[in-house]
Amino acid sequence: MKDPARLAARLKARAREEGFAAVGITRPDARPDIAGRLEAFVARGWQGDMAWMAERMAWRGNPAALWPEARSIVMLAEPYTPECDPTEVLGQPEKGAISVYARNRDYHDIVKKRLKRLGRWLIETAGPETEIKVFVDTAPVMEKPLAEAAGLGWQGKHTNLVSRELGNWFFLGAIFTTLDLPADAPGADHCGSCSACIAACPTEAFPAPRQLDARRCISYLTIEHKGPVPLDLREKLGNRIYGCDDCLAACPWNKFAVTASEARYHAREDLNAPALEELAGLDDAAFRKMFSGSPIKRLGRARFLRNVCYAMGNSGERRFLDALRPLTGEDDPVLAEAARWAVARLGG
Repeated sequence: MKDPARLAARLKARAREEGFAAVGITRPDARPDIAGRLEAFVARGWQGDMAWMAERMAWRGNPAALWPEARSIVMLAEPYTPECDPTEVLGQPEKGAISVYARNRDYHDIVKKRLKRLGRWLIETAGPETEIKVFVDTAPVMEKPLAEAAGLGWQGKHTNLVSRELGNWFFLGAIFTTLDLPADAPGADHCGSCSACIAACPTEAFPAPRQLDARRCISYLTIEHKGPVPLDLREKLGNRIYGCDDCLAACPWNKFAVTASEARYHAREDLNAPALEELAGLDDAAFRKMFSGSPIKRLGRARFLRNVCYAMGNSGERRFLDALRPLTGEDDPVLAEAARWAVARLGG
């Protein structure tokens, strides 16, 4: 196909047929500012344990350096909108709060397969000389500013992408291609004076609008951070055992959020509000079985139970002492310390 505009229109139509809720096109050099923003973030040490952010800054801050042959970047959005209020479980201290996106199948696998199907269609339609690369979250690609440049929305004050049509409950995927496709207009900021997301953060992880100190972010602390959570932040975790949805749930643009069409994003009943006592009793085999196909599995049992111990310690439920005491003798020193902290906090 020789007409780039027509090809782009057909590509967008095909993306929606594949199940994506929004699609936009930008260029690798559309956001020359992201390299400086990333450097400032790392210079402050806000990345915490995420050393890979510093190690791959040259690629992450410049898509053209990641793949010099790329001429266009197709950004796509896939909703995972929750069916109920994700903050309800926070009022049940005997239960664990798991981030909405992790209550069923791992989105990496689902989105990447969809992107590959769309990529194959693009090659078949545009010609065999067409080259593509697909990315979902794990590569050194700054998806959010690129999605903003492609017109999918704007980065809100909580640093996540927000859309007037989708709210902020959606995953992002990217297709880099050697095709020279017409770029879309960038997204415009519609946050206005609203700061609901910043006010909702339990740990005050936003030093300023659109700035995030990951070292204070509960999603970082419960997922990426491998060591003990700082003492002054443990109480603020509440019963959040994997991720945090508070800033996302607070966004008023969610009144326009669309239902997740992918059934594998709908929450498993046993992960909506799992009992902390039952989670604390999981051995390695039971943990792997329970979280097979889930992003939680990548955390590993020890780090996950570390989070469970913090939640039990914050619960005020002395009946949890019987479940906590065996964990104080675990081989993993971080887990054992978390269990001892919880026991002491409950007066044991």
